[in-house]
Amino acid sequence: MSKAVLLVVLCFLPVLAIAARPNKNPFVVRGRVYCDTCLAGFETPASTYIHGTSGAVVRLECKDRRTMELTYSHEARTDSTGSYKILVNEDHDDQFCDAMLVRSSQLRCSNVSPGHDRARVTLTRFNGIASDDRFANNMGFLRDAAMPGCADIMKLYQETED
Repeated sequence: MSKAVLLVVLCFLPVLAIAARPNKNPFVVRGRVYCDTCLAGFETPASTYIHGTSGAVVRLECKDRRTMELTYSHEARTDSTGSYKILVNEDHDDQFCDAMLVRSSQLRCSNVSPGHDRARVTLTRFNGIASDDRFANNMGFLRDAAMPGCADIMKLYQETED
């Protein structure tokens, strides 16, 4: 009996040690935040990225799939290129994780663009993705009024029939 117990302990001890050890390589959630300067509802060549000394604030939240209880939350600011980066040490296996807009540093571009205010990211190593980088779709704020020249840009998107 003691040999069987010893064998079981020796088999499961390495598994427990690996499971208890934190990830050496954290996930890196990356994305960008833009200002929709033409009020198009999507990025255009006239869109700018929100940056500056305070930048835009983005929050990453993970929730349990069954109970929708918040299990993780972390905020980050955009840098000089309008990009943000959030390091996540834990695997969030079967959870919903969303990057979402919190606020803009630009007063004239601070209204959240409907449908572009959050981006779902997968934060697990058990899905076939080899990289630790996770890229969220770009998210955007709307400017309070369209900038001059936007009519010409929007003409590029109009469909014409021959």
